Amino acid sequence: MLFKDMTKIFLLIITVFIFNGCVNKHGISAKYYSDCKEYYDVQGYYHKDCGEDDIVTYKQIGDGATTIKDAFVGKKKNDKNVW
Repeated sequence: MLFKDMTKIFLLIITVFIFNGCVNKHGISAKYYSDCKEYYDVQGYYHKDCGEDDIVTYKQIGDGATTIKDAFVGKKKNDKNVW
């Protein structure tokens, strides 16, 4: 009985470490800080170009949740013509 409990705890801990990702302000990525290039152009405007290093963004998660909910409920998108 003790062996089964220890096995479950061990599998739970291993699962947590396998699916561990860094949650930042853009989504879930392999790195906590994004590699961003910050610069000012000739006119003095500030630019910040961040690489697409996110595994999943929050927008993708929201779109996927909506799709799953609609499939589960059975709703279809309304593609009605206005005219």
